[in-house]
Amino acid sequence: MTEEKKTTQPTPRVEEEVKSYYYPDRDADMEEVGRGYSIWRNNTFRTMVLGLTPLVVINFIYLYNNSDILMDIFNKFQTMVLEEMSNQDPTNIYIIITLAFLSLLGLELVISVFLSKRRREVYLVDFSVFQPPEQYKISHEFFVEHTKSVGWFDQDSVDFQSKLLYRTGLGNETYFPAGITKKTPDVSMESARSEAQLVLSGCLDSLFAKTGLKPQEIDILIVNCSLFNPTPSLAAMMMNRYKMRSDVLSYNLSGMGCSAGAISIDLAKQLLQVHKNATAVVLSTENITQNWYRGNERAMLVTNTLFRMGGAAIMLSNKSKYYWTGKYRLVASVRVTKCHDAAYNAVYQTEDNKGNKGVRLATGKDLMTVVGDCMKTNFTILGPMVLPWSEQIKFFVNFCYRKLVGGKKVPAYVPNFKKAFQHFCIHAGGRAVIDGLEENFNLTPYDVEPSRATLYRYGNTSSSSIWYELNFIEKQHSVKSGEKVLQLSFGSGFKMNSIVWQSIRDIGPSKKKKSN
Repeated sequence: MTEEKKTTQPTPRVEEEVKSYYYPDRDADMEEVGRGYSIWRNNTFRTMVLGLTPLVVINFIYLYNNSDILMDIFNKFQTMVLEEMSNQDPTNIYIIITLAFLSLLGLELVISVFLSKRRREVYLVDFSVFQPPEQYKISHEFFVEHTKSVGWFDQDSVDFQSKLLYRTGLGNETYFPAGITKKTPDVSMESARSEAQLVLSGCLDSLFAKTGLKPQEIDILIVNCSLFNPTPSLAAMMMNRYKMRSDVLSYNLSGMGCSAGAISIDLAKQLLQVHKNATAVVLSTENITQNWYRGNERAMLVTNTLFRMGGAAIMLSNKSKYYWTGKYRLVASVRVTKCHDAAYNAVYQTEDNKGNKGVRLATGKDLMTVVGDCMKTNFTILGPMVLPWSEQIKFFVNFCYRKLVGGKKVPAYVPNFKKAFQHFCIHAGGRAVIDGLEENFNLTPYDVEPSRATLYRYGNTSSSSIWYELNFIEKQHSVKSGEKVLQLSFGSGFKMNSIVWQSIRDIGPSKKKKSN
């Protein structure tokens, strides 16, 4: 009864403001549009070759079956060339042969460069999310009582966290690490390491069981954890635990916030373009033990009510055999970082006036303006890669018309991205963020159900949240072969990153009717 009564309280102003700032009054930048079309330009030659190949083959078959026609054409051409050469000066003949030879060399060079630049397909073989044991489960009641009993917060801060907790969208069964839930919290380095090892090994063991992958078969290992960066690194911790090969390419990303999971996937994609027949594993998590804020500054207390323990392990490969056995094919990845003071300071780790370390979040209009501007840039680049031609033509005509008559006289056309994606994994950063994206992209409750369900069941697990959402889609919805999934994450910097996957096969339960 207490929870129901509190959830009916008026929504704070920050949530009322959130929906109005996702589309700042800024026209599309041609450079951003061009970055999106660069992928199309790079693939134009390949498209032409694929399109002309059937025509060449058909003509070859026809001429092969009618060899007399071919011989007649050849004899006429030979006679014409011999007559022309007999009338030419020897110097001209030498120049013509030299130019022809150089042209062939040039053509060979172009073809060689094209083949060397050909993009290798990256397959998502499978993934696993960390399912914490029951002993780490906490309720709202426990959170409130524990917040009071630890003695770190004054009464105003306790009341503020208690009220905010019931408005975040988190359910009554999320997870905290053991170090925080102790009567006297243990936030030592060893306690933080224990949390990291529990989460990372938990989801990695599950991945090994699902895929049959052995630790010695991993070629690339990428671990991302924003706020806990020990020495040796978390990547080294996992390599040592599973006794991986000494030549594994390991990377440890820190300080990149909730968007680091998508960044890790993009890094793996770049590495898989270079290393043939390789297998990459990405581990995404955030460490809570040393990052439970112990002060009384409200802008830094918000993270206490939102962030919870979680992680994910993802197996990627460029091996062609996974075209038949993998789950998804990577279609596109776009990374955007806004470089100005408002964006840089939007999510900022610092100390309060009493020396307590925490993460300060910008609130209200300032944060939403940064998010909106970053998202607009990302989608402007992503659009040409994924949108159907009908939407691209509408956008281009509207863009040109606005340039001619003035942008303020004609509203900007916002492409319908629902025509490009069938499933959405929006970072579960909070209820207000999900509400804003749902409204501005005209998404249905069905579309944002994975995000809301993840936030409710697990809380904000930072970089791994988009994988909990995809896990929900596979288990509760269904992904048909050929359908596309958008994973959208954002975090400190300020960064917004998008990943697009296309399903290789049917995944999940049987058909389930969509409801609006």
